[in-house]
Amino acid sequence: MAEAVHKIPVNIEEEMKRSYLDYAMSVIIGRALPDARDGLKPVHRRILFAMHELGLGPGKSFKKSATVVGDVLGKYHPHGDTAVYDALVRMAQDFSLRYPLVDGQGNFGSVDGDAAAAYRYTEARLTRIATEMLADIDKDTVDFTPNYDESRTEPVVLPTRFPNLLVNGSGGIAVGMATNIPPHNLAEVIEATIYLIQNPGARLKTLMSMVPGPDFPTGGFIYGREGIQHAYETGRGSLVMRARVAIDRAGRSAERMAIVVTEIPFQINKAKLIERIAELINDKKIDGISDLRDESDREGMRIVIELKRDAIPDIVLNNLYKLTPMQQTFGVINLAIINGQPRELTLVDTLNIFIDHRREVVLRRTRYELRKAEARAHILEGLKKALDHLDAVIELIRKARGAQEAREALMLRFKLTEPQARAILEMQLQRLTGLERQKINEEYKEIIQRIAELQEIIENESVLRNLIVKELRE
Repeated sequence: MAEAVHKIPVNIEEEMKRSYLDYAMSVIIGRALPDARDGLKPVHRRILFAMHELGLGPGKSFKKSATVVGDVLGKYHPHGDTAVYDALVRMAQDFSLRYPLVDGQGNFGSVDGDAAAAYRYTEARLTRIATEMLADIDKDTVDFTPNYDESRTEPVVLPTRFPNLLVNGSGGIAVGMATNIPPHNLAEVIEATIYLIQNPGARLKTLMSMVPGPDFPTGGFIYGREGIQHAYETGRGSLVMRARVAIDRAGRSAERMAIVVTEIPFQINKAKLIERIAELINDKKIDGISDLRDESDREGMRIVIELKRDAIPDIVLNNLYKLTPMQQTFGVINLAIINGQPRELTLVDTLNIFIDHRREVVLRRTRYELRKAEARAHILEGLKKALDHLDAVIELIRKARGAQEAREALMLRFKLTEPQARAILEMQLQRLTGLERQKINEEYKEIIQRIAELQEIIENESVLRNLIVKELRE
């Protein structure tokens, strides 16, 4: 007998609106926009956490990228392997990230647009700065959530020690919105963060004296300051990036002038830039250039644009800025996820969000360490009591018929808790010597002092702030 089918009439317009909104929010929060606290999208966070779990620290051996990709896919990120590997590759490129989070070995692409080798060839491990993003993650500093099949847990956010959203920036296109956050100099951002911790009402003008503007991994310079000011004030702005050049003599006898490009705007393909200049020369849209060559090597970038004898360098340079990607606009959109919602952030907002996150991380770590210290002090108190009544304890244990009876007898006779009684029964005979007894007493004194220090951090806001500042300076 066929089962009865219950049909629910649905308005297709309402269903499309609801379903598309669900899809849009899934893309916005789950894939395309970074979290304002650690500056990472879910795929990047999962890659770093998986590498941390694999033990791929900066001092450890490299591991095949295929292993990392497989681990991320199988445990945390149920999407395509290409997306995961592309994200890993970008984190290893020093021309894409101001401070790479992955240390890659092998071909990870180039500024000329060359693709990275397949993941069966390349190897990877975490950089030192990436370990600072994962520091203390095992000390209950952040919340964990079940992974896609609820077989394990993954961090909701990383307990990063520096404002990664500003330091490395971010970029992504979601549904109906996009983010494009430029990278900044780490030392400048740390200085501004410390100043804001110590002066919570600091004005933007003061912070901009410490963070004068973005700092792109490919160098170049920003033309004008109005765009920077507007971006930091409102969360949106437009920056004009220019290649860094020097006008020098070139040629065998050095009789001709040349424009030497040593840095190019962010996200510009060097090979395509050279192709574009060559096209303009061939189409006679730029005059005054006699030769064009790429002399870049491992030491750095060097594009030589040799000029004709009668050419005026400044005129040629202005034409290059006008007609080629040697001048490029970077549209700043400081959009990130806060409490599950996308929001545009000013410079002050971004720093304050990191400071609040860091405060929460340090407090949770301190409470965790306090619980551990109090538990250890409790055990040591039991051991001290046993050592003070050593003969009676030994006699009691000898008369007991089993471990359970000995444990219960210790608890009753000496008013011990079960963990204390268990620790006494597990104590080795060598710890009964005078020297070992002295070590237990010294450890107990140190633990009591540590407990007082941890309680001071939790109860005193000034001590907490000073600790956050100290760790930022490390």
